[in-house]
Amino acid sequence: MVEHTTLNKSHSKLRVSHRKTPKRVIAKRILMIVLGAMLMAVGLELFLIPNLLLDGGIVGISIILSHLTGVELGLFIFLLNIPFFYLGYKQIGKTFALSTMLGITVLSVGTYLLHPVERFTSDLLLATVFGGIVLGIGIGLVIRYGGSLDGTEILAILFNKTTPLSVGEIIMFFNLIIFTIAGFVFTWEQAMYSVLAYFIAFKTIDIVIEGFDESKSVYIISDYVDEVGQAIMDRLGRGVTYLHGEGAYTGDNKKIIFTVITRLEEAKLKTIVEDIDIHAFLAIGNIAEVRGGRFKKRNIH
Repeated sequence: MVEHTTLNKSHSKLRVSHRKTPKRVIAKRILMIVLGAMLMAVGLELFLIPNLLLDGGIVGISIILSHLTGVELGLFIFLLNIPFFYLGYKQIGKTFALSTMLGITVLSVGTYLLHPVERFTSDLLLATVFGGIVLGIGIGLVIRYGGSLDGTEILAILFNKTTPLSVGEIIMFFNLIIFTIAGFVFTWEQAMYSVLAYFIAFKTIDIVIEGFDESKSVYIISDYVDEVGQAIMDRLGRGVTYLHGEGAYTGDNKKIIFTVITRLEEAKLKTIVEDIDIHAFLAIGNIAEVRGGRFKKRNIH
């Protein structure tokens, strides 16, 4: 944990006072976190749990304990996540901790209220697919608006500081243990379906957080950089930025094109570049979010 001096704290308070979050933003955040938590409760109680399927993380442990003891699932979810409220506050911040507490509380109450409701389907495959999708949408909404519904990620961040493993590897290892235990508590068939549901939820979370209109960053090195840049602006309607670089091997100064496109424009961009310089170097990467600047598409000539 980084310690701040009194001077730094005073400056932080001054900066925060000038950037007070609007009430409508706070209201939207609360609404989305509540909606996300309730969707996760629906995914658990109306799809997964009645079919003896489970999620990963602390929720997965809670499902196993609830099955073995007969105690309400919501109670385990809330109690097991209590330590992570404090850890989340220390590691990420007050807003995250409060958002997480709200989400976990709504999730706990939601599972309790929905438990008596009849499940939507008894077909294992349908329960796996749709349960995973609903679960992923709910978790994705909560994460997108600054909270969490499971303390596993926070725990992984802590372990990451003392182990050579990445956060993703720690979470994967943790969930592998949970699904293995599920194989003994339930059946191995249920455990395998649970892994499938977890994977579907994981991919759905990415879609909710990043959106369908995924953006891509593009770097282009060409001997015809001006012509390529102009063609991108004229034929694709995207703005370009020229960067200056130096080749480490040749020592030559290079003019590099940087632009941001959507994934639907990727094929056309490659065609534009190849029409001018078939030997051009392209590096294309995914971007989770684009804000500000002049990303708005221009009219194509």
